[in-house]
Amino acid sequence: MKTLDLRGLVPAPVTPFTLDGEVDYAAILRIGKWLGGIDGVKGLTVLGHAGEGTFLSQDEQARVIECFRESVGGRLPIIAGITLEGTQVAAEEAKRAVKAGASAGLVYPSHGWLRFGYQKGAAQDRYRAIHEASGLPLILFQYPDATKATYDLETQLEIAAMPGVFAMKNGVRNMKRWDTEIPVIRRERPALQILTCHDEYLLHTMFDVDGALVGYGGIAPEPLIEMIAAGKAKDYAKARALHDRLLPVTKNVYHRGSHMEGTVALKHALVARGILEHATIRSPLLPLPEGAGAEIAAAMRAAGLAA
Repeated sequence: MKTLDLRGLVPAPVTPFTLDGEVDYAAILRIGKWLGGIDGVKGLTVLGHAGEGTFLSQDEQARVIECFRESVGGRLPIIAGITLEGTQVAAEEAKRAVKAGASAGLVYPSHGWLRFGYQKGAAQDRYRAIHEASGLPLILFQYPDATKATYDLETQLEIAAMPGVFAMKNGVRNMKRWDTEIPVIRRERPALQILTCHDEYLLHTMFDVDGALVGYGGIAPEPLIEMIAAGKAKDYAKARALHDRLLPVTKNVYHRGSHMEGTVALKHALVARGILEHATIRSPLLPLPEGAGAEIAAAMRAAGLAA
């Protein structure tokens, strides 16, 4: 199996909708062509939280993968979120993703674990079954420490050693765990590509990673590519300057009452960039309060990212 190289920026773009709520495939082509044409973008991750993937039908999910793949002309890998709760149905989901043209899978924990936790060995079984059924290269997804679906260090190391697992998307959002666990993972699994997904903590995590797999990359790819380079060069002053430049955007997109509101805010940011015409979302997401779009547009202008 050829290992994908995601050492750089991997945006997780939104799924655009028409005003009447249908998937806007023409807008997908526009988003994908834009992101795929930026040097430093190493792939696109679709059908995740930012992409409202669990709100789509199976046919829509397949077409979204196909359309993003078409948008980049097959030049970049398309990574599909594998989100269904049961292991068997998740494996079937992965097989459908392969058929649609996905090059890798980002494996979400079974959603019941968020509330109830997971049995020892269950996560390893999930990764094993998905890879054996689909052949997809897989990305380990480390959930926030605040959930019961976060994996302890032993589980992370065991998943990282499994056939097919080549990268980690780490969003533990507990800096004590980040600072103590990442060095161990680096030492014990040196081939594993480590990607931060801490949209709101990029500065802290940027010095320890190979890249970033973030929804943020779908609205601000250029400065995030610069920040990744600064992190790899251990250039704190440059990384800090980029962080400060982006702080108004970070506050308006990710410092809201719920992280899910960030998905809605991402679409407003793309309107400000002139990529989308409107910020239509699907239930259970709801529109942001009146005036939020203008606030997000002002933040994008302050960061030099508005059209």
